[in-house]
Amino acid sequence: MIVYGINPVLEALKAGQATAVWTAPGPHARLRQVIELAQRKGVAVRARDAHALDRLAEGGVHQGVVAETRDAGPVTLDDLVSGAAAAPLLVVLDGIEDPHNFGAILRTVDATGADGVVRQSRRSAPLSGATAKASAGAAAHVRVADVVNIARALEELKQANVWTVGLTGDADRTYDRVDYTQPTAFVLGAEGDGLRRLVRETCDWLVSIPMLGHVNSLNVSVAAGVVLYEAVRQRAAARPPSSQTPSP
Repeated sequence: MIVYGINPVLEALKAGQATAVWTAPGPHARLRQVIELAQRKGVAVRARDAHALDRLAEGGVHQGVVAETRDAGPVTLDDLVSGAAAAPLLVVLDGIEDPHNFGAILRTVDATGADGVVRQSRRSAPLSGATAKASAGAAAHVRVADVVNIARALEELKQANVWTVGLTGDADRTYDRVDYTQPTAFVLGAEGDGLRRLVRETCDWLVSIPMLGHVNSLNVSVAAGVVLYEAVRQRAAARPPSSQTPSP
């Protein structure tokens, strides 16, 4: 995969995924940071002019740097659940096709320390350079499991004792009235269409985010941030206080 932009390339290098880097000549300090990290990682760095980088990035805003990355390999639902350090916290995407929304969700998943993302193989935004750029590089660190059928994946998660919580604007229960200290998967539908009927019916809970202004919905990536940080808040509040006595 080709990624572009300073943050995505830096994160791809940190994650050990970059196999080659192309940069524009110039004294830009952050480009030097990319070059130095690539050299420490043993990744070849080649100079290219701006037009060549434009072609490699297919017109994306590359900030003078483009990288080729290796495939991280397939990830399964079981990998996401069994790999969680504590109660799994996942995000399931039902028909999110905009790479900018997908990237923004990946950025929030990484920021909240959630355990990964589940998406359908078809009708989903690709893991592309645009997605990596929108994620500010978080795409290099978030594990993504591709599944054939979202509703079937939810059933598998339920069998693994993961509660499935679908977000929909018409739910009577608000998002802050569910216990997220238990294993949880948030299910997000596409903007406009929302959750598909069978996916909606498969969820254990349906919750809404109260809208107090004039518009009737949030961008899906913002909604993901609201519920993920509520889960983070609840889990932090549920942890027992440290037994250590603070130093004066």
